[in-house]
Amino acid sequence: MDISNPPSALPSVANVSVLPEGASTVGLSAWADIDLGAIRDNVAELSRRAGDAAVMAVIKGDAYGHGLVPVAGAALAGGATHLGVAQLGEALAARAAGVTAPILTWIFAPGADLAAAIRADLTLSAGAPWALAEIAAAARATGTTARIHLKVDTGLGRGGAWHGDLAGMLVDAAGLEAEGVIDVEGIFSHFAYADSPDHPTVRAQQETFLAMVADAGRAGLRPRIRHISNSAATLTNPSAHFDMVRPGVSIYGLSPVPDIGGPTHFGLREAMRVTARLIAVKDCPAGQGISYGHLYTTKGDTRLGLVPLGYADGIPRHATGVGPMQVHGKRYTVAGRVCMDQMVLDLGADSPAQAGDEVVLIGRESRGEPTAQDWAAAIDTINYEIVTRLGPRVPRRYLEGS
Repeated sequence: MDISNPPSALPSVANVSVLPEGASTVGLSAWADIDLGAIRDNVAELSRRAGDAAVMAVIKGDAYGHGLVPVAGAALAGGATHLGVAQLGEALAARAAGVTAPILTWIFAPGADLAAAIRADLTLSAGAPWALAEIAAAARATGTTARIHLKVDTGLGRGGAWHGDLAGMLVDAAGLEAEGVIDVEGIFSHFAYADSPDHPTVRAQQETFLAMVADAGRAGLRPRIRHISNSAATLTNPSAHFDMVRPGVSIYGLSPVPDIGGPTHFGLREAMRVTARLIAVKDCPAGQGISYGHLYTTKGDTRLGLVPLGYADGIPRHATGVGPMQVHGKRYTVAGRVCMDQMVLDLGADSPAQAGDEVVLIGRESRGEPTAQDWAAAIDTINYEIVTRLGPRVPRRYLEGS
């Protein structure tokens, strides 16, 4: 991928409108600014913290809602050497869009077109005996050695091989590698409690991982890249960095361990800023029920502001009554129900707001704006979900600077 091309000219994989960097937002109901400079700087900071370990930037889920292809370019410019994409379809789409860096993909179903993946020079995960067998069959069919990373389950209890399955896979993989059918470049796993660095499972999983790596060696395999660290472990557990770290949410400037510190604590800054415009402001008497079900009732004479975003745009419906927004530097929460396309704010009787004024939904901690973490705390979820669910009706504008 030629990262000298303006990233704003690169499409997102999702069906999202992309605005040029200098595009006016006049007339737009809402938009999301994506600061590619922040992503570059965040990856550079994570690389610094990783020391001698390489960085795989995880850009799954359309880069957590930020745009797969533009973020790929920014992450590589920041020093990432590898990219990680969960779904095989997204990995193929990234290749088709011109991303040439090494890409690991780890989710595909039996019968998937692995021959296409091998022809696209993707690195495939083998986390079950059937996956290893299908990768080998596809490699033989294409006449190309398949590059794989073995996924091992060290205690998360999700994807990856363990116990008897793993023992058999290691023997089979060694045989296939000796034949030249596969190249076992890496071995990896995933933490269950990396966001709680002192949890006993963290150390236990590391020890299990190293034991599995040793088992691979006894089977005749010599994987060159060992990786287990997600964002939380990259930031809090240097002993788990091994050969490569695999940060996801932190490259977008969000903290994976908000109880320890926010983005500024870790030298990161948020890449996404979501802004809407009030499309109506009107006077309202005391005692008026607001929105569906009248879950909110005005306490006095006031002014109402209408925000043209809703759950069709990824705003959580269960943010009803608690979702934070900012108008003219003042913080408000959703008044009443979050609807499919709109929300209401009780602006207060003295508010100077008028139609067309900006409403900040997701901004930066350092500026005192509502953040993805604020939304997450309000509805008892994680900041990952808030940014990832932002819908395609919200156009993205890619910014080169900060």
